Amino acid sequence: MTAAIPLAAQPAVRTMIEGAKRQVGVTRSYDPAYRRIAYPNGDVPHETGVCTDVVIRAYRHAGIDLQVLVHEDMKRAFNAYPKNWGLRRPDTNIDHRRVPNLATFFRRHGKSLAVTRRGADYLPGDIITWRLSSGVPHIGVVSDVKVRGTDRHLVVHNIGMGAQIEDVMFAYDVTGRYRF
Repeated sequence: MTAAIPLAAQPAVRTMIEGAKRQVGVTRSYDPAYRRIAYPNGDVPHETGVCTDVVIRAYRHAGIDLQVLVHEDMKRAFNAYPKNWGLRRPDTNIDHRRVPNLATFFRRHGKSLAVTRRGADYLPGDIITWRLSSGVPHIGVVSDVKVRGTDRHLVVHNIGMGAQIEDVMFAYDVTGRYRF
């Protein structure tokens, strides 16, 4: 019997984490404006974006297009997704760029894991969602870099100053943890 390969050692997960980390210093601003983008593989300019764009670009780096996957799932099961925006049908320009939609997609097609306060439970490549004190949802990618002297990893996210890799795992109210 062979031992399971640790999550962070799996090639697709390593590539996804690398894609998240590569955004630091490139995506330097935060811009939540609605934009018309190409489909598939549509993106806003790499210098800007929102928290969800960090996740989307990380997965694209690993060959996974969440724009297509979320859109196709929303076409099949629109009623399973939040109705926070008053839409009557999926919109390829924005649906994948909304935290509640990504959380719904990961719950439906990945693993929804228990939310804990133990840093060791959060593995590199996990996706974390939070609710900020303002009530706004937020999302990030658990990196493969540990916070020195702890069991926590740094997280790649964009909360307003562009893509950053920071010790924010428990800085906000954690609402979800997913593995996809």
